[in-house]
Amino acid sequence: MVLAWVPVAGGRLAASADGSGDAVLVVQTALSVDELVPLMRQPLLRERYRVITFDRRGYGASTVLGGAASIDTDVRDCLSVLSALDALPAHVIGASYSAAVALEVAGQAPGAVRTLTIVEPPPRHVPAAPEFLALNKQLLDLWQREGVTVALEAFMKVLVGADWRPRQEALVPGSVARIERDAAAFFSRDIPALVSWEYGPDQATRVRVPVLYAGGTDSGPLFLQTKAWVSALFPTAQSVTIEGAGHDLALTHPAELATAIARFLTTEESTPHLD
Repeated sequence: MVLAWVPVAGGRLAASADGSGDAVLVVQTALSVDELVPLMRQPLLRERYRVITFDRRGYGASTVLGGAASIDTDVRDCLSVLSALDALPAHVIGASYSAAVALEVAGQAPGAVRTLTIVEPPPRHVPAAPEFLALNKQLLDLWQREGVTVALEAFMKVLVGADWRPRQEALVPGSVARIERDAAAFFSRDIPALVSWEYGPDQATRVRVPVLYAGGTDSGPLFLQTKAWVSALFPTAQSVTIEGAGHDLALTHPAELATAIARFLTTEESTPHLD
């Protein structure tokens, strides 16, 4: 694995590349730098592609300070990494928060993207969006009032359950400490960025590449709405649903997800597309 330091305004981003072949950018999602690691380690991706990722601002080894807390900032960072690693164009994969980033990369820089895979984007624009926004406001209020430790515990209990720590450690040893280390970036950057994110048909028309939507059967009603939202925006998008998986399917069902993505990439690489 090659580690590269990518200079951006305010510091450096820690990027890595593993494997060879066409570039696949896996955009790190919110809160956990580890959530997509099991997916990236799958042989179906690592042995066929050059898999690239980087620690987003406030996460992991990246040293970037300042900069607007916005999805557009993450988009620019993605493009900086791809350019620095001579990896344009790339297949782009995003999950949850980073699915929003991936959508924007494909629309804002269509020449930089070969295909787009989105795993359950946030329910920011679905009919239940007011409920989602209210939950985020409650989290931000709790963070500002009680601090990051209390807010993190409340969020993870809702998202995963009271046993989130042993569950997380069983899936990726050491990940709880990294979540606790990076939680401030989640509350100070990612939630505000997501709350202010706007996306609809006008933005979707700029996406000119094949799209794959992936979700789990056990993700809950909010993400069923997200699936319908994506289908309405991208009528020709392919879709895969992984049995028994919840919202963190990239972490819990990486082999099944990698199989679906590899099949999608192989099909699209062998299919001629008109510009």
